Amino acid sequence: MAQFQQWLDRLARPIEFASRDAFARLPTVKNLSTYVSSQILHALSHQVYPKSIEAALLKLRALFEEDQQRFTLEEQQRRLREAAGILRTLREATEDQGRVWEEPEALTVPQPAPSKSTRDLWTVPIRFAKGVGPQRASTLQRLGIETVEDALWTVPWRYEDRSVMTPIGQLVPGMVTAVCGTVVKNSAKRTRNRRFTVLEIGLEDQTGRLQAVFFNQPYLEQIFAVGKSIMMSGRVIAGKQGWMVPRMDVSQYEVVGEGTESTLHVGRIVPIYHETKGWTSRQMRVLMRGLVDEHAADLQDILPVPIRARQRLLPVQEAVVQIHFPKAGADLAALELGKSPVHRRLAFEELFLLQMALAARQRSVQVEKKRLHFNPRTPLLDKLGRVLPFTLTTAQDQVIREIFRDMIAPRPMNRLVQGDVGSGKTVVALHAIVLACGSGYQAALMAPTEILAEQHYRNLSPLLHSLGVNAALLRGSDKAATKKNQIAHLASGRIQVAIGTHALIQKGVAFKSLGLAVVDEQHKFGVLQRKTLIEKGYGPDVVVLTATPIPRTLAMTVYGDLDVSIIHTLPPGRKPVRTFLFGEAQRRRAYQILRDELHNKRQVYVVYPLVEESEKTDLQAAIQGAERLQEGELKEFRVGVLHGRMKQADKEAVMTDFTEGKIQVLVATTVIEVGVDVPNATVMMIEHAERFGLAQLHQLRGRVGRAGYQSYCLLMAATMGRNKTLPGKRPTGNQESASLVKERLEALVRSNDGFVIAEEDLRIRGPGEFFGFRQWGMPEFRVANIVRDGDLLHQARLEAFSLLKQDPQLTASAHQGIKEAMLRKWQKKLELGSIS
Repeated sequence: MAQFQQWLDRLARPIEFASRDAFARLPTVKNLSTYVSSQILHALSHQVYPKSIEAALLKLRALFEEDQQRFTLEEQQRRLREAAGILRTLREATEDQGRVWEEPEALTVPQPAPSKSTRDLWTVPIRFAKGVGPQRASTLQRLGIETVEDALWTVPWRYEDRSVMTPIGQLVPGMVTAVCGTVVKNSAKRTRNRRFTVLEIGLEDQTGRLQAVFFNQPYLEQIFAVGKSIMMSGRVIAGKQGWMVPRMDVSQYEVVGEGTESTLHVGRIVPIYHETKGWTSRQMRVLMRGLVDEHAADLQDILPVPIRARQRLLPVQEAVVQIHFPKAGADLAALELGKSPVHRRLAFEELFLLQMALAARQRSVQVEKKRLHFNPRTPLLDKLGRVLPFTLTTAQDQVIREIFRDMIAPRPMNRLVQGDVGSGKTVVALHAIVLACGSGYQAALMAPTEILAEQHYRNLSPLLHSLGVNAALLRGSDKAATKKNQIAHLASGRIQVAIGTHALIQKGVAFKSLGLAVVDEQHKFGVLQRKTLIEKGYGPDVVVLTATPIPRTLAMTVYGDLDVSIIHTLPPGRKPVRTFLFGEAQRRRAYQILRDELHNKRQVYVVYPLVEESEKTDLQAAIQGAERLQEGELKEFRVGVLHGRMKQADKEAVMTDFTEGKIQVLVATTVIEVGVDVPNATVMMIEHAERFGLAQLHQLRGRVGRAGYQSYCLLMAATMGRNKTLPGKRPTGNQESASLVKERLEALVRSNDGFVIAEEDLRIRGPGEFFGFRQWGMPEFRVANIVRDGDLLHQARLEAFSLLKQDPQLTASAHQGIKEAMLRKWQKKLELGSIS
């Protein structure tokens, strides 16, 4: 205790010196902020303090985070007075402590064990909260709230500054503002057939009276009962009596309530929550006030003090209180953008727990002893180099070296290979397959669709056959006798390379010695399903291929436990595809491009969107579109149709005819998004392009330009701004504006770089919509947003991996809270069995 007080005295001396003689010496004190801030940061990063001491030190440091010279003299003096008060509090608190503290550089003092209530908020059902009960608990479940902890982490989606209400007597024309008053008039009128209602109310405060009119909202008659206190916001316009009694065009309203409850809804920065039927933002505010008062102090701050100090994070209790009820003077713009210190604190914790889970899963692979022994000198690799009909790019060579290094390493390989459409990922995977087979193992190449599996088989089997490697195509649609024969050959090892869909991991399929699993177009399977092959007891090395450029933040989130390789360059001779955005009025010009290419003996794709919600009408549109082209603009050419509802034999026949040039125009739904490789095809026309995500459009564009011919992508956005459902199942009513659609599609016109396009798509549409990530493992957060918080995600990742390196099993007492929270949130989703 004495040593801590000595350190506190050293910290206080310059503060007390600057405050003497009515702050007369303040102008002579230099670098005070740097000194105080660095001293406290050093202390917090080397010792764990009781919560009260830690909170006081963090509060003291906050006063000196910025250079004092930036503030007015009055503000500097105010901060020094506040700092002196905190120092007095610290001295008094240390005198009351019963334990002896060493200097901050000394051994860490363990934190007291959390109380039962601290640990168990996540187990307290929300129905037991005051004013909830079983019925309202059922309603809150629709908002994802089942426990008290869920509720405290359900943050406002926006805020309104109601700290200053405009007196009605001071309203002027055109003003957009908020008023608060008492309902003094409530008059509802209905037409004879009762199909039209007009509700006129009068609102009064001490300075004047205001009118508001509501059409066809009869239920408001009860809400705006005479005598109720109401807050309204909107634009002020002239009323029936001119400016004697102004009128408001109301955009928002809220019943304020009486007594102490009214202070929740006006006179402050007010949180606005998402609503659901039977539950309003106002009710949520009342609930949150009670929960915050009763439980916020019980929240366990699981982040270690050194991390909080380095990242300048508030205590979690303070952050939860202020995110729901911001203090006076809080930065409204930062709150609205989700960039306030309180948002940053809670978002960091969410991201940190995910990164801890990913680090734990990556480590579980790294410490696993590899049972495979690959031979990098197998003669098959030299033979492959001789039979390949082209020279590998520098980027392909580099990625192959990274894969080989992983394969001969003592730990299992778990690598993601990203490469733009047509960058040559398959030949990279082929080298890994040949190394596996040359070392006496089998390899599996798993594709998301049978069309893509067949494409891989057609491209790879001749090369593998020339090396003496036996490859087979396994499909779920094959006859029972064929499948039985193939399963027997897999079990005996006669089939060395199995190419197929999810049929490869079906019950009853067994490999003799599976050494390598290549998973193509991973997003089609679901990120969190990629371990299925491993769970069958094989423990192969794993390579995940994706032509979908994944932005850096998503790669850290979805593929955070994989090593990543990127093929940056395309094979030589490829010309960039020229992309045009056409409206309905420019359709004739688009058709002319099609005819010009067809007359040059090239081939054309015409793609229609297809989504589950409107599958029947979408299929009909594609079929009718093909008929119109065959009978009209392209009647001199043969038009074929391809869609997912066709029988397998019919699909194969159409694809064969198109590949051989017998069909010149292929009208298809998005089944050709991946897997079709026809070098003679030079035009990709995409109908209703506004209904596709940018990443999906880029995939479709990658189906052309696969030879040396100049190719074109024509984006037909005939119903711009009135689109149906975008990929990822956008909620009804959440449609994009015409300007946003145009902005999104023009990003594709400007760039052929898939990574640039992916970042733009993520920025415009956000993580929830981007590429339908929810369907394939995208973590959902209550506070964090990976677009907005990309830098924070990176910091959380560095801290998580560093911590797990220090304490691999999280056995330290200070890390128990992290371990429990991580397992609770991510154990099932990320299969964290090894660390539990």
